[in-house]
Amino acid sequence: MKRVESSFEHVLFTSRWLMAPVYFGLVLAMVLLLVKFGKELFGLFAQIWSASGSELIIGVLSLVDVALIMNLLIIIIFSGYENFVSKMEDLHTHRDRPEWMGHIGFSDLKLKLIGSIVAISGIELLKAFMNAHNLTDRQLGWMVGIHVTFLFSGLLYAAMDRLAGKGHHGDNDSVARRAK
Repeated sequence: MKRVESSFEHVLFTSRWLMAPVYFGLVLAMVLLLVKFGKELFGLFAQIWSASGSELIIGVLSLVDVALIMNLLIIIIFSGYENFVSKMEDLHTHRDRPEWMGHIGFSDLKLKLIGSIVAISGIELLKAFMNAHNLTDRQLGWMVGIHVTFLFSGLLYAAMDRLAGKGHHGDNDSVARRAK
C-alpha cells in the first residue's frame, strides 16, 4: 500500500508541470498586448495634429493600461512558475533578476493582482470621465460602482492579510522575547 501511496504522490507532484504551458500562454498573451500597444502608439502619432488634448490623454492612458497589464502578467508568470512549478535556480545570480522574484508568495501575488485590478479600473474610469459626454449617467454610475467594489475588496483583502500576518509575527516576537 505504501508503494501505491508513493506513486500517487509522485504523480500529484509531477502534475505541477501542467501549469507550465499556461505560463507560456501568458507569455504569448504578452506578445498580443505588445502588438496592441504598438497599434495604439502608432494611432497616437497618426492623430497628433488633429486630436484634442483629451483624446491624446485617453490614448496615453490606454498605453499605461497595457503596460500595467503586461507588468502584472510578468509578476504572475515569474512568481507563479517559481511558487508552483519549479525554481529558476540558474537565474538566481543573473544581474537583471528582479529583486522581488522568488520572494512573492501566493498571498503577495493576490494582493498585487487586486492592486493592479484597482489601478486598471481607475484608469478605465478616468478615461470614461474624460469621455463622459458619450456615456449615460447609468453607465458612469456602473463604472464608479464597479471601481469602488474593486477598491473596497482590495482594501478588505489587504486588511485581512495584514491581520493574519500580525498574529503570526506577534507569536514569533513573543517566542523571541521568552528566549532572551
